[in-house]
Amino acid sequence: MLELLLAGVALVAALAVRPWRLLRGPLLTPTLAALALLPWFWLLPQKLPSGMAVQFSGASLLVLMLGWPLAVPVLLAVAVAVWWLGHAGWEAVLSQWVWVGLVPATLALVIGWALRRWLPPNVFIYTLGRGFIGTAVALFASGALYEGIHHLMAGVTVHEALVARWLMAWGDAFLTGLFAAVFVAFAPQWLATWSDERYLRPPPS
Repeated sequence: MLELLLAGVALVAALAVRPWRLLRGPLLTPTLAALALLPWFWLLPQKLPSGMAVQFSGASLLVLMLGWPLAVPVLLAVAVAVWWLGHAGWEAVLSQWVWVGLVPATLALVIGWALRRWLPPNVFIYTLGRGFIGTAVALFASGALYEGIHHLMAGVTVHEALVARWLMAWGDAFLTGLFAAVFVAFAPQWLATWSDERYLRPPPS
């Protein structure tokens, strides 16, 4: 019930701002790329041998690229594709959508707001703060909440599960920070959260 409630509230809030309007511009390309690639990363836990709980989220990167309102329905489409292509039941896919997608995406949004509010507008704050460190914090916090509620990593203690979540969060953070830096340099139009006027303006004299 908790996961259904979180999913419903997030989806209603996202669709209320009609995020599909952003697809008329350059964000259509990263949206289609996410729909084509991300389901295969989310299917990894089903394809790997038992005991290898490797998971790539991509939610923080989607928030940087598409903004939170558009990232939410895209993550829903990814979850539907995972349910269709994989062999997990809808309850497991719903849980994956919430704890691998919605919760870290929302935490990444909150972290991004805090960085914009209290730190100076700097390209390194964006790439390292939002892309790298912010992603690690969002993924670990989401994983810790998941373990606290479910604790489904059978055969390990809570401490060991949290260590595993921490290590997996940094893998996601490395890729998100890398892609954020590449897109800032070569395709800033694919980052809905990026602004040349904000991050590249000269410092005040």
